[in-house]
Amino acid sequence: MRLFKLISGTLLETDQEFLLGPELDWDQLLGREHLPKLLKSEAAHWEKISAEKATELKSEGLLAPMGNQEIWAAGVTYYRSRTARMEESKDAGGADFYDKVYAADRPELFFKATASRVSNPGETVNIRKDSTWDVPEPELTLLISPSGKVQGFTVGNDMSSRSIEGENPLYLPQSKVYQGCAAVGPCLLIQEEMLPDTTTIHLEIHRNGKIEASGDTTLAQMKRKPQELADWLFRANTFPIGCLMMTGTGIVPDNFTLRAGDLVKIRIEGIGTLENKVGSI
Repeated sequence: MRLFKLISGTLLETDQEFLLGPELDWDQLLGREHLPKLLKSEAAHWEKISAEKATELKSEGLLAPMGNQEIWAAGVTYYRSRTARMEESKDAGGADFYDKVYAADRPELFFKATASRVSNPGETVNIRKDSTWDVPEPELTLLISPSGKVQGFTVGNDMSSRSIEGENPLYLPQSKVYQGCAAVGPCLLIQEEMLPDTTTIHLEIHRNGKIEASGDTTLAQMKRKPQELADWLFRANTFPIGCLMMTGTGIVPDNFTLRAGDLVKIRIEGIGTLENKVGSI
């Protein structure tokens, strides 16, 4: 089931049909356990619509599929990310930290964004004006229930100022947390089963109508499993309305930095494509 947050209303897409429901309280919705089963039961009372009508509603604009949930993130979960972080921080003497955390039992977890800092699909994500090296990080993003159970997935863009983080690893919060530092969408894939390791993540960055950079990876390249990351996040932490968690990136374009005006497209097989323009703040 794919759940879309429309400008007005809610759209549920299944293998067999499209169901249009009312505007929902997404804090209450995502704060429920066993969401796939409960949502299927409630949607049985929603209006059935055609595929053409569903496409029309989605084209009118989508909102990030969340309420006031916090977004957290995991770092250095792919070998490619480990290598890139070591390269960017070697002059600051921080390269060994990334090698060690990749091999450690405890993952790197950090706070990423409040809901007010998250951009909707189709809206603008930002790069910082005091940064000289900026990239999007395409990431499988988990929907986690208040008890710590992964029960859904979406596409995430973890915007990152690599020049700031590379200058000193202690600057990580400034490189990661600012207005327009993240986007999620276009929907939530609601299921408790993990996605297959063969699931592909694809990145394209368009500039002046042409593809300036691109890359692919699969979930098989992740060192840590989604539920493992969720379990670590919920150690000594509570999330009464659930939370979202980005799981790290395996795509880091070489010799590239974003510019205002670029268009970032991130596609995850089985979920959809998240598109955002790039601005500057």
